[in-house]
Amino acid sequence: MSLLDEQQQNAWRTAVAGDAEYQLIARWTDATIQLCDDTSSYTYTVNAFGLRPRDDTAKMIVLHGSNHAWTDFLADPPPPHAHNLLAMDRRRDDFTIAAGRDELIANLRVLNRVTVMAVIDALDLDQPLVIGCSMGGSFVLDLALHHGERIGGVVGFSGAAKVEGRFQDWSLYPNVNANQSVPSWTYGLMAPQGPEAARREVWWMYAQGGPGIYRGDTYYYSNGIDLRGREHEIDTQQCPVYLYTGEYDYACSPEETEATIAAIPGARGGRMRNIGHFPVSENYPLCKSYLKPALIELATLRGTA
Repeated sequence: MSLLDEQQQNAWRTAVAGDAEYQLIARWTDATIQLCDDTSSYTYTVNAFGLRPRDDTAKMIVLHGSNHAWTDFLADPPPPHAHNLLAMDRRRDDFTIAAGRDELIANLRVLNRVTVMAVIDALDLDQPLVIGCSMGGSFVLDLALHHGERIGGVVGFSGAAKVEGRFQDWSLYPNVNANQSVPSWTYGLMAPQGPEAARREVWWMYAQGGPGIYRGDTYYYSNGIDLRGREHEIDTQQCPVYLYTGEYDYACSPEETEATIAAIPGARGGRMRNIGHFPVSENYPLCKSYLKPALIELATLRGTA
């Protein structure tokens, strides 16, 4: 049976488009996925308008398998709550992501950038400032590297070119109560000087995550972004960079952030005293004492002060 068999493709597309998980993912995703075997290929776009054919040359995630692998995959509608459109379950041993796991990760990073740039385009924003914290603090560097000419500046809290060691698998172990252990693990990243009510609120927020959610965040944070060796490519003349990390943060250490600042010509920022990994949430009054001067400097550089 051919990869391009119309009947099985239509059945698969119909099943996916009606799936509740897909409908949630598609609200925030605009991806291009290409299914390939040795003789043919088929390209889909994935977004809120549905799963449909697409023939243009947009950046895409290439998924390669044998004819038998795709026949199995396309013939059976994905079961509820047992699939992920961007990292599909392997139905046969001969199914692969074309260039390996790194290719998928790179494309997921592209998806993040595309999403942010799509918002900027939709709102017709002129040189906006982008602020991120934790994995968002690292993501703004990715944005500055690839779209610096469109961004007026970035401020990253608790981010670096590479964050080591935060990803762990134990939160999925069946003998671990992740809804208690994960928030307690994150609670330890905060400084004791912060308001207790704010720190407890952060704990409670992380207690609300579903199975595997925090694990996925930390995978992206520690394994998905690695800009080492490319820091010098960020042009701070067109996109100023400010990076700050709290001294109590052991997920992204102040030393990792300081090393990134040193590697980006013209980058500013540094270590924040008496604060931890979630400065905006755990102690905003103190965080503001670092953020506000950066915003004033950025406004001055833009001539809008």
